[in-house]
Amino acid sequence: SMLHDVADTILNIDSRIFRTLFPLYLRPGFLSNEYFAGRRVRYVTPFRLYFFLSIIAFFAVQFALSNVNMSNVIISDDQIATAQTADEVTKAHDEYVARIQKLTGAAAGAVDAAIRNADRKAERRIAFLKRVEQAKTKGAPAPIDTSEDSTDLAFNDVPWDAQKNPVRVDWLPTFANDRINGAIGHMKDNLPRIRKDPKPFLLGAFGLLPQVLFVLMPLFALLLKIFYIFKRRLYMEHLIVALHNHAFVFLSMLLLTLAGLARSWAVDVAPALAPLLRAMMIAMACWLPIYLFLMQKKVYKQGWFFTTLKFCAIGLCYTVMITLGIAAAFIVSLATT
Repeated sequence: SMLHDVADTILNIDSRIFRTLFPLYLRPGFLSNEYFAGRRVRYVTPFRLYFFLSIIAFFAVQFALSNVNMSNVIISDDQIATAQTADEVTKAHDEYVARIQKLTGAAAGAVDAAIRNADRKAERRIAFLKRVEQAKTKGAPAPIDTSEDSTDLAFNDVPWDAQKNPVRVDWLPTFANDRINGAIGHMKDNLPRIRKDPKPFLLGAFGLLPQVLFVLMPLFALLLKIFYIFKRRLYMEHLIVALHNHAFVFLSMLLLTLAGLARSWAVDVAPALAPLLRAMMIAMACWLPIYLFLMQKKVYKQGWFFTTLKFCAIGLCYTVMITLGIAAAFIVSLATT
């Protein structure tokens, strides 16, 4: 009965959802201004709207990502590191470069960087094989293979080891330090796997993004409070704007994902629809920043110059926060997947 009450409180979506979604997507700032004016009964409450759309949007995006074949995207250069002769190294290097150069839609800078990395890797492998031959000639022990990029983690300039050099935080209890070192060991084991199959780690990190955004959303409201401190608005008003802001982003993610799935279907079944769906996706992607800018302008009612200045400053600060949050989510995924 208690679980039913909770689900009903958060997920109960009635006819108000249709009166809410259209202005949420097409009328920037309308819902926030209606809320501040006291006209709230006709629309879904901000938190319920945020929660409902976050669940639906991330479920749809994860479903779409789970069907992506990463083998068509990831091109491995592992054959360079396992080649046993200089000729094999050269052959593996040339085949890798040829596959990289055939990539379509890849940035030229990324392709050049991948080729330079393959060049360095081939040079290190050939140098190592020469040292092996020299050691055999002299009857000396085989040298350590340093041609592969190291995945060792170091603390205090000493390689991490769960027994000899573990991480110890003095103010944490023993079980917490043990959990940290266990996560580090798991992360170290996963580092070689991520190059071959990054999909589980990407899905794990993406699954943590709703929690990351839920934590960052109050910070976004705090940024609004700081930049509009002379508007004398309560922090809760900024939080309402942040909820509607994020709800719109989730709705955009959902629509873009559905359009992307429809385009993938149309490419094989109805090719004539594919260009139209692609144009729709481009239009929706362009509408996203325009909407957020117009929402800020209509809610806080400042001139174009100051709105543009504050929009760019808030966007930069929040982008840094989200980047750090995504990095944290990826680290957690690497340590737990």
